[in-house]
Order: sequence, then structure tokens, then C-alpha cells
Amino acid sequence: MRIVNRRCTRPGCPKLAATTLSFAYALSTVWLDDLHFEDHPANHDLCDRHADRTRPPRGWDLRDRRGKAAPTSTSEQPSGESLRWLRYAG
Repeated sequence: MRIVNRRCTRPGCPKLAATTLSFAYALSTVWLDDLHFEDHPANHDLCDRHADRTRPPRGWDLRDRRGKAAPTSTSEQPSGESLRWLRYAG
């Protein structure tokens, strides 16, 4: 098993990250997943405390998928290519 050792991205938080937050403006959706192995500049890594306290903007959906199997359908979360297109289209 790979060990991932990144800190929470909330300013001043010294705890280790346990969750990856990602989002898509065009879909008004925020996802919380178990910590991704690879770091990505568009994602935010959070400790358990900050992940549990995450609230999406009004009108957005929050999909907490922590502790669940990875999604099997592409409709659950857009691909990287789709997200790049959505950023420019939205």
C-alpha cells in the first residue's frame, strides 16, 4: 500500500490530509473523496476535521464519497478533459 503524506491545505492547519476536495463550477458540484495518491493543483487536500466541516456554496451539491468504492460511471464525476472544457465553457 502506498503512503500519502500531505498536509491539510487550510491555512494554519498542521494535520495530515485525509480527504481530497474537487469541484466543477459548471456542474455546481463539490466532491469529497478519500485522499488521492497523486497531488493535483485543482484539488484541495483536507484533514478529517476540515473535510467534515465543508459546506458547498448555496445551490451546489456536495457528494461525499469517502470510504466508498471509486465511481464506476463517468456520469458521477467528469473526466479531466471534461473539467478543462467545463472551466472554459462555464
